[in-house]
Amino acid sequence: MRVDKWLWQARFFKTRALAADLAESGHLRINGQPTRKPGAGVGAGDVLTFPQGTRIRVIRILALGERRGPATEAQTLYLDLDAQDAASDPLE
Repeated sequence: MRVDKWLWQARFFKTRALAADLAESGHLRINGQPTRKPGAGVGAGDVLTFPQGTRIRVIRILALGERRGPATEAQTLYLDLDAQDAASDPLE
């Protein structure tokens, strides 16, 4: 599946065009490799790293969506690796 389409379906971006703009900007990494192609292919197990607002998101793709459904459905498509790091931080 195209990375811009997946980011839109997983509700990280409001429009697919915004997701494509992120990829074209060069600020998106797929498995640690920078990409500038919104059509770059992704699948289950891939790790995406990208800025969103003031955060750097690190996401592992668990599944490919068939549609852009509600937020609860979108949350089943990925595992937020940032949340694991924050939960294991002993200083917080």
